[in-house]
Amino acid sequence: MKYVAEINIMTRSEILDPQGKAVKLGLHNLQMDNIDNVRIGKHIRLEVDADSQEKAHETVDTACRQLLANLIMEEYSFELQPA
Repeated sequence: MKYVAEINIMTRSEILDPQGKAVKLGLHNLQMDNIDNVRIGKHIRLEVDADSQEKAHETVDTACRQLLANLIMEEYSFELQPA
């Protein structure tokens, strides 16, 4: 069965986010002063072919830990749905 994983990867809150800071400054330059604490991350969508949702979850978790996220600087979360 196929499953779709929607993965969000964000820089850990204790790590500086220069890209988020630049976007925040740009928004303030556009007179959007009510926006604060901008952080930039990644969103990844992938399909997994697995025998069960548990196996698909395990596969996605392994992909995140071993390749998609830098666990020293980033955190990840994901949702898994049947395709």
